[in-house]
Amino acid sequence: MSQEKLAEFVEVAAKEFGIPGVAVGVLAGGREFVAAHGVTSLDNPLPVDDRTLFHLGSVTKTFTATALMRLVAEGKVELDAPVRRYVPELTLADEAAAARITVLNLLNHTAGLDWNLIDVEEEDGSLAAFVAQLAGLALIAPPGVRASYSQAGYNLAGRIIENVTGLSYEKAVSALVLEPAGLSNTFFELDDVMVRRFAVGYNRGEDGMLRFARPWKSRRAGMRGNNPGGGLASSVSDLLAWARFHLGAAEGVLPAETLRSMREPTAELRASTLGDAFGICWFLREVDGVRTIGHGGSGNGQFAELLIVPEHDFAVVSLANAGPDGYRFNESVARWALEHYLGVVERDPEPIPYDRARAEEVAGRYEIDAMNLDLATDGTRLTLEVGIKPEIRQASETEMPPDYPPAAVGFLPGDGNGDGDEYIITEGGLKGQRGFFTRDDSGTVVGVDLAGRLFGRTTATS
Repeated sequence: MSQEKLAEFVEVAAKEFGIPGVAVGVLAGGREFVAAHGVTSLDNPLPVDDRTLFHLGSVTKTFTATALMRLVAEGKVELDAPVRRYVPELTLADEAAAARITVLNLLNHTAGLDWNLIDVEEEDGSLAAFVAQLAGLALIAPPGVRASYSQAGYNLAGRIIENVTGLSYEKAVSALVLEPAGLSNTFFELDDVMVRRFAVGYNRGEDGMLRFARPWKSRRAGMRGNNPGGGLASSVSDLLAWARFHLGAAEGVLPAETLRSMREPTAELRASTLGDAFGICWFLREVDGVRTIGHGGSGNGQFAELLIVPEHDFAVVSLANAGPDGYRFNESVARWALEHYLGVVERDPEPIPYDRARAEEVAGRYEIDAMNLDLATDGTRLTLEVGIKPEIRQASETEMPPDYPPAAVGFLPGDGNGDGDEYIITEGGLKGQRGFFTRDDSGTVVGVDLAGRLFGRTTATS
């Protein structure tokens, strides 16, 4: 596959999804192919290139997990040890859970912690201050019972790194993985970002117009408590180097068996677009018979995707600076690259026809600490709407991304167990996202999974 074909596809896709600036990289056959299109900013435009910095959001978690696994390989941390061995100051609403959560529970999202603390406005903005407030975070399940994606869990993992190394999280990650991996264009600090070429994030409003996103990350400058879960900025060139690191270039930094262990299933995921299982941080997914590992990220108007196919020494990186369609752009890039470089084809499953009784059964409001998810039916179709809780948006001192308006949802055929409780979103900015409904022992729908997160049901629509 030629460089020209990649560049042609990237340009067409960026225009189709209305993204001002994108950067894409592919590692295939030992060669790197990079294509960038558009500009860093509509107001102050510079061409996007292979070193343009984008906010990575949750792709940062792969760096946090790798740094922690280096401490494991060095015998300084044990995966099965309770987190309190390393963070004795940890306090949760449930004391028994606080004592039982292990390091691995954090790394594979099985700690039972809700998604995150919202709008933590400690003056020092430190990771220690973030962890000190975890007693106010809801628990959605006992430790080890089920997977539910948690930003807070990864921030807590970052505190383990701080306490074990005696360094700030940022300095420790730099010493443990960024410097050994040769990543000279990857940064946490905005001071480092602002003196280099960087992409400005944009969000598309209800009127269809793009407006620049503030703050540049998801939280105001100086708020370090969320850095382990989503604070890095990087470029396509550095992320391709990061992929090479995980494909085997880590020799001398991490033992090969440690890297391989991160790719092995540790917790099952059901009906998730993100994957079939969690490894250690990585989402593990089989596509057209080929095993992949990957992680995506979203910030304020910026989206990142990293997908690796170890058996083919293949990787694709995609970065986009507009929401909500940056997610769909990145997804289209990953699928195109898999098909055109490896002959691997991914297709969305087809939903079954609308069933009014089933739609009415699931209609209602579902919540996590930060967001409301509303399922509604008008008798002809089922729709899903998800957004930040109004009271949180109103109280926030920083701008937040827009909500996702109602989009059509379809049930999928039974999964072999005959329950048919899986679904797929068929339009809008979350098109293609899959999930499932959770029932209690009586068979009542009590929750819905979206993007790896469990939203608990609070009201039903009669």
